[in-house]
Amino acid sequence: MSNNDGLLPAAGAAPVAGAEGQQQQQPSRAESFFAMTKSLILRALIIYFVSSFFRRPQSNTNQEQSVANAGPKITAWNYFENGTDFDLHVWLSEQPDVVNFQQKANLLWLQEDLTYGDWVSGPTGDGIYTHNLKIKASPHLLNNGSVFLHAFVTRAGESPDPQSPEYSRHGHMGHQQHQLNKFKKLRVNRNYNLLASEKEKLEHELKHANLKDQIVSHWHPNLTVNLVVDQTNWAQGSVPSPLDEYVKFVDGGKTYLPIVFVNDYWNLQREYFPINESTPELDLHLTFQPLGMFKWQLYAAKQMKSKWAGNVLGEIMAAGAAEESDEDQDSLKETLLDTNIYLLGITVAVSILHSVFELLAFKNDIQFWNNRQSLEGLSVRSVFFGVFQSLIILLYVLDNETNFMIRISCFVGLGIEVWKIHKVVDVNYNNQQKLLGIFPRISFKDKGSYSESSTKEYDRLAFKYLGWACFPLLVGYFIYSLIYNEHKGWYSFVLNMLYSYLLTFGFILMTPQLFINYKLKSVAHLPWRMMTYKFLNTFIDDIFAFVIKMPTMYRIGCFRDDIIFFVFLYQRWQYRVDLKRVNEYGFSGEMEEQAATKRLEGDASATQPAGAIEASPSAGSAPATATATKATADSTPTKKTAAQKKQD
Repeated sequence: MSNNDGLLPAAGAAPVAGAEGQQQQQPSRAESFFAMTKSLILRALIIYFVSSFFRRPQSNTNQEQSVANAGPKITAWNYFENGTDFDLHVWLSEQPDVVNFQQKANLLWLQEDLTYGDWVSGPTGDGIYTHNLKIKASPHLLNNGSVFLHAFVTRAGESPDPQSPEYSRHGHMGHQQHQLNKFKKLRVNRNYNLLASEKEKLEHELKHANLKDQIVSHWHPNLTVNLVVDQTNWAQGSVPSPLDEYVKFVDGGKTYLPIVFVNDYWNLQREYFPINESTPELDLHLTFQPLGMFKWQLYAAKQMKSKWAGNVLGEIMAAGAAEESDEDQDSLKETLLDTNIYLLGITVAVSILHSVFELLAFKNDIQFWNNRQSLEGLSVRSVFFGVFQSLIILLYVLDNETNFMIRISCFVGLGIEVWKIHKVVDVNYNNQQKLLGIFPRISFKDKGSYSESSTKEYDRLAFKYLGWACFPLLVGYFIYSLIYNEHKGWYSFVLNMLYSYLLTFGFILMTPQLFINYKLKSVAHLPWRMMTYKFLNTFIDDIFAFVIKMPTMYRIGCFRDDIIFFVFLYQRWQYRVDLKRVNEYGFSGEMEEQAATKRLEGDASATQPAGAIEASPSAGSAPATATATKATADSTPTKKTAAQKKQD
C-alpha cells in the first residue's frame, strides 16, 4: 500500500506509550480479526435487509411531481483548481464555533506555500508536512472541559481572520473543526471473592462505596489534517451522505469550497491517556496530508457510522455498533496495518464464505426440523439441552456489556431452540391450572415416533453416560472458580461458571447423537446438508488456526469439533446402505427383497390367468423389487413388516 493517499497513518507520526508491546499482542489481534470481519459482514447484511423491509417506496405521483418541480441542476466547481497555491492555518479554541484570532498564542501552525494537487513536495517527497508542539493544559481542560482544533485552508497570502486586511475574499476558504480531547468512561472494578470473610467484604464495600464510574477527558498526541484533492462536479442537494456534511456550496451552488477533513482514525484507543494534574503540558504532533476521493469516502463513512440508515432502526443499529470494545477496534486497525495485503484479502474473502455457510446452515437447520415427521434416531434431550445452553448464553450476554448485534443474535438463537421443542414433543397448555394465577401449566409428551422406538432408551443411556463424565468436571470447575476468581455476586458467578463450562466442553453435547447412531447402526436420520455447511466452517477455522498466530491451547481448541465431525463421517461410511447387513431384528435388505418378491408373485398368480403370468413373469416383480430395495435403503430400524412377522 502506498502512503501517499493517506490510507495509512503518516510515516512521521509520533510514537506513543505502549508501542513496544505491539509485537507481543500480535496473536490476540490476529485471531480476533477473522471473527470481527464475519461480525461486520453479518451486521451489514442485517442492516440492509431490515432497512429494506421498513423502507416505504415512493408513490409514482410524488415521483412525477418532484421531477416536474425540479429544475435543471447546477454542477459546482471546486474553488481550488489544481495548481492553486494555498496556506494552512491551524488554530486552537475552547469553543466549537468561535476562534479568538486576536490571541496569537492560539495559532498552532501556519504552513505556507502549499500547492493544491501536489503529491511530491514536503521533506519526504510525498506531500506530507509535520509540526510538533506542546499545549499547556488550561484549568478549563483540567476540569473536564473540551478544546477544539480549527483548520483553515485559504488562498496564498489570505487570512481566516475577518478583521484582517488579508481576509479571504467573500470568506471563501476551507474550514473544519475537531475536538482534540475525548471523553472515556473509567469503570470501577467491584468484583470480590465470594468466599471472603464478612470483615473483608465490609472493607471492600467501604473502599468502593464512594467510588463511581467516571467520565474522564483523555488525550492523544497524533492528529492528521487532510485536504481532499478532487475535481468532482458536485450538484447542491445531490451529494450523498455522509459526504454532504463536508461539501459546502457558495455562489448559489456554482462553487464548493475545498474539503478539509480532520482524521484521527489511526489513533488507537489504548494510546489515549487521562488529562489531570500530572499532565500540565500535552504533546501534539500535527500532520498535513493530501487525500484522494475514495479513501476520504471510507474515512467519512467510518466517522459518520451513527447515521447509517434514515429510520429509527438504523439509529438502534448504530448505537449497538458504538458499543464495540476499544480492544476490538484496535485489533482491527493493527491488523490492517501489520498484515500482508494478500493474506488480508484472502481473510476477507474466506470470511464472506464463512458467513454464507453459516446462513445456509441456519436455513437448512430450520428447514430440516420444519419438515421432519419422524423423530426416530434423533436425540430429543439434546434439543432441550440446547434451549438451556442458549438461555445461559443470553443471560450471560445481558449481564455483561456487549453490543446490540450480539444480543439480537442470542435472542434469535434462543427463539429457534424454543421453536424446536414444538417439533420434538407435544406441548399441552392447561388453562384450568395456572401458575401464579396467570400462566397456564405446561406439560410435555413424547411424540409416538420417538417413544415407540428404541431411540428414547438410547437417548436416555447416552445422557446417563454423559452425566458421569460432565458432572465431575462441572463440580471441579465450580470449586476452582469459587476459590480463585472474583465476581460481582452469586448470580454473576453462576452465569460465568456455566457459560465458561459450556464454552469449554460444549462440543461433548454432540456425543449423544453419536451414541444413538452407534446403537441404531444408521445415520440416515441426520440433517446432513446442515452438518456439511458446519463442517466446512470448522475446516475454515482449522486453516486459520495454522495461518494466524495464536496460543497453542487455542489452536488445540479449534480441533475439538473436528473430532466429532470426523466420527460422524466415519459413521456415515460405516453405516452406509448395505443390503447384506442384518439389522437388530435379524433381517437384511436382501431377505426383505426376496420376501416381498415372493409375496407379490403369489398375489399375481391368484389374480391373473396362468397364461398371463407366464407371458410376463416379471411384470409386477420388477417394480416391486425396486420398491423393496428403496425401502431397505435407509438402514434405520423400523417396526417389523408383515413379511417379517410371516417369516417369524
